[in-house]
Amino acid sequence: MVISQEERVAHIRKRAHELWEREGLMPHREKACWDKAVEEFESGKLTAGRQQAGADAAGDTSGAKH
Repeated sequence: MVISQEERVAHIRKRAHELWEREGLMPHREKACWDKAVEEFESGKLTAGRQQAGADAAGDTSGAKH
């Protein structure tokens, strides 16, 4: 499935915000959450608003313990 750059950014933005909320909306974590969302998207864990099998976003706690 091919998506536009706008769609890609929208999906990453949504996931980055979810990660940031999970971390308590801490201002210094915004970029790290964005980078994590990009990594998830590019690895296939986050695709077009849907997760692929095995990608457990709700259980992902990486980076959440600081």
